[in-house]
Amino acid sequence: MAPRTVLAVLFDGLQSLDVTGPVEVFAGAELLAPDTYRIRTASLDGAPVRTTSGLTLVPDESLASAPAPDILLVPGGTGSLRPDPRLVDWVRERGPRAERLVSVCTGAAVLAGAGLLDGRRATTHWAYCDRLAREHPAVTIDPDPVYVRDGHIATSAGVTAGIDLALALVEEDLGRDAALTIARHLVVFLRRPGSQAQFSAQLAAQTAQREPLRDVQRWITDHPEADLCVETLAARARLSPRHFARAFRAETGMTPGRYVDRVRLEHARRLLEDTADGIEEIARTSGYGTSEAMRRAFVRTLGTPPAEYRRRFRPATTS
Repeated sequence: MAPRTVLAVLFDGLQSLDVTGPVEVFAGAELLAPDTYRIRTASLDGAPVRTTSGLTLVPDESLASAPAPDILLVPGGTGSLRPDPRLVDWVRERGPRAERLVSVCTGAAVLAGAGLLDGRRATTHWAYCDRLAREHPAVTIDPDPVYVRDGHIATSAGVTAGIDLALALVEEDLGRDAALTIARHLVVFLRRPGSQAQFSAQLAAQTAQREPLRDVQRWITDHPEADLCVETLAARARLSPRHFARAFRAETGMTPGRYVDRVRLEHARRLLEDTADGIEEIARTSGYGTSEAMRRAFVRTLGTPPAEYRRRFRPATTS
């Protein structure tokens, strides 16, 4: 393919990993397949910027003199939440011209401020999804995925999700083997589909305050194959089903049924990724009962059936 220019936008208050993570992925691709990506960085005036961690990054040039990018990368950080109006104007003008417009973490706020996400689906760091939805009602914010692609625009969740998205773009350009090689070099997994939740069930849900409910949470995680209906779980907590359902939701932020669904999906995913167990066996040990029930859960939540998920995200075996 013709070399693609990757331009990372720099500004004061950016999250350094939002830039360095994806840039390392593209740099790895360039080492693997020379003349694939030309990486540039630019700030408003070409001046060095200070990241949220105190690091100073020196750009290659100013945004005004930067080459037209094929891939335009906008990182997040505190500086993206109240960006310089000149930066927003520049992104508004140049973003639509890029073959791919990419934001990492709260960089989505810059794209939204430029009006480029209006009428589109997007994501950002989980802690800022509500704020972004409130400030930009024309944007459909999905708080769950690691990244979302809508047309030529791709938005990703917090920090390391930018690496996932960059690996997906490299896989699209150079193939799975190249992306897997880069992932191994960076000691990360080429596993997470964009639709994978930002959190595990245990992280997405709060830990219950009362010990009987915490015990139920642990029991669900350790026994996904068991009968996990509300009545059974309520009996374990020594509460009435109605009281249990109300208390569980109040203390964890999600219903018992949704929590069980997430735990079972994660358990099945791990077995698909890490074992050679058959689909029927995984469905049984994950609590689905039948492979068809598991298939429906995967398609509904991840957009892909279990067999395809395994093909795409199970690491290649080595001899």
